Amino acid sequence: MRLVIGSDHAGWSLKGAIVDHIRKLGHEVVDVGSHDDQPVDFPDVARAVAAKIVAGEVERGIMVCGTGVGASIAANKMKGIRAAVCHDVHSAHQSVEHDDVNVMCIGAQIVGPWLATDLITAYLQARFAVEDEDFRRRVEKLHAMDAEA
Repeated sequence: MRLVIGSDHAGWSLKGAIVDHIRKLGHEVVDVGSHDDQPVDFPDVARAVAAKIVAGEVERGIMVCGTGVGASIAANKMKGIRAAVCHDVHSAHQSVEHDDVNVMCIGAQIVGPWLATDLITAYLQARFAVEDEDFRRRVEKLHAMDAEA
């Protein structure tokens, strides 16, 4: 799978461990920044992550900021993006399986590298449960809401 990852300065230190883990799992990673610990605005990075997904250059994205919340809010402002904060393994896989999430947001001030790797593994192994009519119907409603915005 080809992924995009982005972080603000608060998530930068965790991002390296995440990128290493993704590559060890055999996936390709496009890193849109930040590339150091200098202050950067998370909405700018979320826009860059979302743009790669919407353009079809990557399948999914990951955002890392202090709590994951700001990154999730910013990413969800972009048409075609369904972002979720995931700080537990269940949410990491179920957000994809039930809601077809395409951006997982992680808070570097909330989780450490060990848990982050478990979250990433669960997120990347998950697939949207297209066979479930309820999930398909709900995601279609999300698409319709997105089109109305």
